[in-house]
Amino acid sequence: MARPIDFWVSIGSTYSCLSVLRLARAGPAEPLLRWRPFDVRRIMLAQDNIPFRDKPVKAAYMWRDIERRAQKYGLDVKVPAPYPIAELALANQIALLGCDEGWCADYVTETYRLWFGSGLEPGREPAITRALGSIGQDPQRVLAQAQSTAIVDRLIAQTDEAMALGVFGAPSFVVEREVFWGDDRLDDALAWAAEGRLA
Repeated sequence: MARPIDFWVSIGSTYSCLSVLRLARAGPAEPLLRWRPFDVRRIMLAQDNIPFRDKPVKAAYMWRDIERRAQKYGLDVKVPAPYPIAELALANQIALLGCDEGWCADYVTETYRLWFGSGLEPGREPAITRALGSIGQDPQRVLAQAQSTAIVDRLIAQTDEAMALGVFGAPSFVVEREVFWGDDRLDDALAWAAEGRLA
């Protein structure tokens, strides 16, 4: 029996674009995937691990690498995209509310499509209204709830949980405390969930 996979996703992570769009294309084929939004920036700051800030050569590599991998997967992305994003926490608070209400995956997917397709920065307008409107959610209602103390505190708690599991970046996939970090480990996580080992 397949084991569940916790998909630790943080809107603001560039490489998560590849995993999010790949999973969207797969559709309901991965029913045991649980979306777990968190604040990757808080973890990176705590660990003094800011990978691309003030590193133009590494940043240029990142954009080219994402472009190459997107071509491999048949994904349509335009790089560079706005980065880093200013409102990372708010974008993920909205995703966390979406987990409660059943539209997290749709919202995160549409947010990444707007970010890497139209250059609209997540967590700001017009990206928020466009993403929520396209999945049938009322932006005013969602924003009010997503900025509530309850959701803010839960994102902090969920980020603490990710850190306790050993998650240090996004995307990360956790199967029974086995951590697989990076889009290039998605297939390994799927294999581990199915077989309890790497195929």
